[in-house]
Amino acid sequence: MSRITDIYRLIDEADRPEVFITLRPCADVEADHRESLAAGGPLAGIVLAVKDNVDVAGLPTTAACPDYEFVPSVDAPAVAALRSAGAVVIGKTNLDQFATGLVGTRSPYGAVRDSRRPDRISGGSSSGSAVAVALGFADIAIGTDTAGSGRVPAGLQGIIGIKPTLGVVSTAGVVPACASYDTATIFAADIDLANRAMAVMAGAQGPRPFGPTTRLAAAEQPTVAVPADLPELDDAWRDAFGAAVTRAEAAGLRIKPIDLGPFLAAAKLLYEDALVAERYDAVGEFVDAAGCGLDHVVSGIISGAKRFGAVELLRARRRLGGLRIESMVEWGDADALLVPTAPLHPTLAEVAADPIGVNSRMGTYTNFCNLFDLCGLAVPAGEIDESDGTRAQFGVTFLGRAHDDAVITDLARRFLDGTADAGPAWPEASGAPATELAVFGAHMRGGPLTHELSDRGARWSGEVCTAPSYRLVALDTTPVKPGLVRDPEHGRGIHGEVWTLSPTALGEFLAELPAPMMLGSVELSDGRWVVGFGCAADAAETGERLDRTRW
Repeated sequence: MSRITDIYRLIDEADRPEVFITLRPCADVEADHRESLAAGGPLAGIVLAVKDNVDVAGLPTTAACPDYEFVPSVDAPAVAALRSAGAVVIGKTNLDQFATGLVGTRSPYGAVRDSRRPDRISGGSSSGSAVAVALGFADIAIGTDTAGSGRVPAGLQGIIGIKPTLGVVSTAGVVPACASYDTATIFAADIDLANRAMAVMAGAQGPRPFGPTTRLAAAEQPTVAVPADLPELDDAWRDAFGAAVTRAEAAGLRIKPIDLGPFLAAAKLLYEDALVAERYDAVGEFVDAAGCGLDHVVSGIISGAKRFGAVELLRARRRLGGLRIESMVEWGDADALLVPTAPLHPTLAEVAADPIGVNSRMGTYTNFCNLFDLCGLAVPAGEIDESDGTRAQFGVTFLGRAHDDAVITDLARRFLDGTADAGPAWPEASGAPATELAVFGAHMRGGPLTHELSDRGARWSGEVCTAPSYRLVALDTTPVKPGLVRDPEHGRGIHGEVWTLSPTALGEFLAELPAPMMLGSVELSDGRWVVGFGCAADAAETGERLDRTRW
């Protein structure tokens, strides 16, 4: 049996009809899968599910509203990028209607149930996408995120969810929810696959989404802020977050408690103030005119949003700006913010009894993120023993400042694997400007000056050896530093390291480099020429010659 046949058998046996709104015929997907494997590509053979507010050519887009249905003729750019890299679309997944909700129950196609405990919610609005990955129906899935829709379901389903900086992935071909704060996201069972997929999605953007100041990794000894108080969490969930913080510390992350008050105040603006008017701007006229197929909670939120006028919207944005300043002052020098992804895992019955209140609680630690243009990466962080004898998935999210997507990827890898040596994060892989720098002394990893690189967001890229054309001298500095001298006649291969950093970071580093140190071109043993350390000619002549190949 083929892998695709196995997946369709799994779908049949699981009996989860609410996961997909449109499921392609097995034979069609199998043919595409064979073609993908033959063609190759970075995602060859990877099975992709797509949230049904994102266009796939030839498949209906409904946004979970039957009367809204249309069939696009072209893929959304995010879908097109993944398919060009080899991913094969299996179908369109269910969601909270018009991506309005964090519970996954607001759909005429059925409430999407938790992958492990069917009496519980899946989380939304990207409910079907997350459950498709959690149940093995797809390797990766596209979601969207405005208030946490690409993170909450990842946390509840025990998978990875990446929410990039706004604008890094195109939202063309995506039915808008709040256009100013929408982004496409990716789900996967492991961080490496999610990283590969996001690199493809971001790399498809026309203008390069990351600039020359982009940090490519976290600092060697990063500081991570955590909430000093944890509203909406019961004792078991608080203990789970405490265990996650302990795990982060064991991975080398320094913890800094902060007051999350201004963040939480900003989160309320998304639904409880005039910012919600963007939801009416997106699909409000359709909702007002639609005769059937509407979820009553969703239609109430969207239609009710037209009560706000332009002045109220401007005031809300001004309040948001003030709260953002307060929040960033509280954040301070931390490299990232670590929060619970969701504060609880409610039952379907609990949501039905209080659909607005429960949904609001679900967004406690997510709603402010897009309003502040933070990037986010949700990761699994263990399980919780619930009072009913079942076990809940617990997840945490690393949040970073805009364009610090590589920083939080690095931190998440350290948290999950205890290592930061997994290669470039997706911003670098998608084309963020980067320069290699060869170092041979105190700037090597673990040395006294490593921080001069790592604090600038440089990524350790491995050990190297120069071509056999160099020698070392001990420079008359305090402390003594090595000088690399090109000497083809008497040289040998010198062992060092390569770090990768942004052009701006390299420029700052060079500007602060003390005499007699210099940067120039260094030939490596594999024939590459990279920027590397050298020294002034007079210092090389007076320095003590060293008869060794490493500092």
